[in-house]
Amino acid sequence: MQQTENMEPHSDDEIDILDLLIVVAKHKKMILRNTFIAAVIAIIYSLLLTKIYTASTTILPPQQSQSTATAMLGQLGGLAGMAGASLGIKNPADLYIGMLKSSNVQDDLVKRFNLKALYNAKIDEDARKALQGSTVVSAGKDGFIKIEFSDKDPKRAAEIANAYVDELDRVTSGLAVTEASQRRLFFETQLNSVKENLAKAEYDLQQMQAKSGMIQDYPQEKEIAESNAMLRAQISAKEVQLSAMGIGVTQSNPEYLRLKQEIASLKDRLKGADAADVSSPAMSKESLEYIEKFRNVKYDQAVLEMLFKQYEAAKIDEAKDYPVIQVLDRAVPPERKSKPKRALIVMLSTVTAFMISILWAFFRDAAEKANSDPERSGKVRELKAMLFIRKKRASV
Repeated sequence: MQQTENMEPHSDDEIDILDLLIVVAKHKKMILRNTFIAAVIAIIYSLLLTKIYTASTTILPPQQSQSTATAMLGQLGGLAGMAGASLGIKNPADLYIGMLKSSNVQDDLVKRFNLKALYNAKIDEDARKALQGSTVVSAGKDGFIKIEFSDKDPKRAAEIANAYVDELDRVTSGLAVTEASQRRLFFETQLNSVKENLAKAEYDLQQMQAKSGMIQDYPQEKEIAESNAMLRAQISAKEVQLSAMGIGVTQSNPEYLRLKQEIASLKDRLKGADAADVSSPAMSKESLEYIEKFRNVKYDQAVLEMLFKQYEAAKIDEAKDYPVIQVLDRAVPPERKSKPKRALIVMLSTVTAFMISILWAFFRDAAEKANSDPERSGKVRELKAMLFIRKKRASV
């Protein structure tokens, strides 16, 4: 008997599912009324929404594969290792997605389709934001890029989606984005610089000969000078290669470190060669100056030859690796709308209204019980008073 009495208070505090069902049944008319009204309003609202159509196109971005001339360049010496250096973007899809989202592309689309008037935008920036809000560009795990554009006109949605591809092709045609293109531009700059140096060195040598007249020939010294020039040219070529490699790899890269060691080894050989390069005591001042200028010419010629081989190889790769945008699925005017999802809107609205109505029923039932209980009624009045005071203080 004592055990039963101890359990009674505990059972009073438990929530009885039957009591909850009684509360729901008690306020069933209010719950059903509110749910019905919410469903009707959601249906009317969804029917009034403008139909939106989404057109999509799928493209395969140009792949930055390894150069096909790598094997050939490996036999050329000098800058051969440059062909294997990574100068491109490691993830082509991210690069082209960035281009599609660039202001360059968006501004052309705004002008091409007169989007300022379509979106009632006063400035180009507002039109670009509206364009961005209607566009989704994503890359899948398969490497394909999908461009989706939404508009109330299905034909215009397809036209703008396809226009993105046209704009991307226009941008890539004016930018060097492949490994071969970057190599070609790099070597072209270096090649022009060496050509200028060689022209100056040859001019200085000719001026020296014209000024001094016939200079006695020193075959051994000239051979040593030419060998020295070739060694210096190899060092310069390797240093150019190292600088170019630094564009795409970190300084901790194994190939980068190996190339630095090669340069250090070549410089040690150059020191030994300079120490052994002892000119003949019988050589005049003019002859020494002639040998020096002869060495400069041979040096620039060697560097020019190495760079020219690399430049030609890069041009071959560039012609093959020209960024071509391949369209897998071209956008067509969609036949079915993508938005609004009327069934989903009505369902979510109905369920939400139903749950809120149930909560309101529980709240009303709790308030009614509180009014019938003097102790709880006092607490409710105290709570209202506190809320009123805090609200009044906040307004002050």
